[in-house]
Amino acid sequence: MISRNAILFGLPIGASVLAAVLSAVVLSKSPESSNHIDVALGLPPLSDDQKPQAKLVQLGRKLFFDRRLSFNGTNSCAMCHIESQAFASNQSATAVGMEGQSLRRNAPSLYNVVYQKRLFHDGRETYLASQVWLPILSPIEMANPSIGYLLDKIRSLKDYDGLFEAAFSGNGPSMQSVGDAIAAFEKSLLSGNSRFDRWYFGGKDNELTKEEKEGFEIFSGNGGCTACHTVGKTSALFTDQEFHVTGVGFRAATAPPPKNWHVQLAPGVITTVEDKHLDSVSAPRMADTGRFEITLNSSDRWAYKTPSLRNVERTFPYMHNGSLNTLEDVMDFYDKGGFPHDGKRELNPLGLTPSQKASLVAFLKTLTGDNLVGKPVTSAPPGQ
Repeated sequence: MISRNAILFGLPIGASVLAAVLSAVVLSKSPESSNHIDVALGLPPLSDDQKPQAKLVQLGRKLFFDRRLSFNGTNSCAMCHIESQAFASNQSATAVGMEGQSLRRNAPSLYNVVYQKRLFHDGRETYLASQVWLPILSPIEMANPSIGYLLDKIRSLKDYDGLFEAAFSGNGPSMQSVGDAIAAFEKSLLSGNSRFDRWYFGGKDNELTKEEKEGFEIFSGNGGCTACHTVGKTSALFTDQEFHVTGVGFRAATAPPPKNWHVQLAPGVITTVEDKHLDSVSAPRMADTGRFEITLNSSDRWAYKTPSLRNVERTFPYMHNGSLNTLEDVMDFYDKGGFPHDGKRELNPLGLTPSQKASLVAFLKTLTGDNLVGKPVTSAPPGQ
């Protein structure tokens, strides 16, 4: 059943995701890679554990894009993490799962995911190879009834004959090898050497305009952005990898629905639907208290992981629930001090001028990695 609480341009989205922990999995360290990998300017060096094993990457890519890995053969990892959209998803506020069911949260970009210490918006997983199995087994995502069921399916597919054995020293598909292969592909998704990197770390002054440089001054100064979206001396992931409360989650849980929803019929084609017309096809709003669901610590209520800002121009919509359509919307949200929750406000209003907000947006657009520059944006938020 779909929910109207997170409709963006028009897919009504929102529903609970798999909460079970795969406690039966014992993950061993992947064999160290002997490959030398030169990461792009602006990214930290990779440890041996972070380096993708070349012999696993192509197998992992095949699995990542294979719809047959879902119960009814319609969903793949790539259906929510779309390659042409920076391995995010631009056309819906939150991800769409099995048979059109709604997930509660936005599909984040997978670029540079290898550097993340905790995975998912609530940080409930810490290993890429085990993270793989959560959507595979989620009843509203890929909906496989068991681990063994999927492994038997993979073994029955003739085009996988010999591929696992070649990649894993004679061993066939297993829970470990499927996770390691897909994780290897995800580790290979690196994006850096942006115009910002070439200016800030590379010393090329002409890479940024005056407005963009002013935007960075605000970003690292009175805008306070670097308090969470950190920038180091030699590299920048633009995230502290911690969990913070902005009020977005509280607002989504408590605010009444709008009278009208913007519905995207096709990229750039928007119509409006009255809320009352969605009653017959909408599921109840699903609760989402963020990191609290993992820690049960009251201070983590409504807290979500700080996302990286790399390629942020390409990874709209924004926030954990995709509730902000554009970077301009994000600027307005933070300029107002976020949203108060439980009688308090975590963020202070910034009091930025329209010109300052425009400079901030201009700066954020300099964070697009050189592997994405020149590639078309396949859809756009309303008004863009």
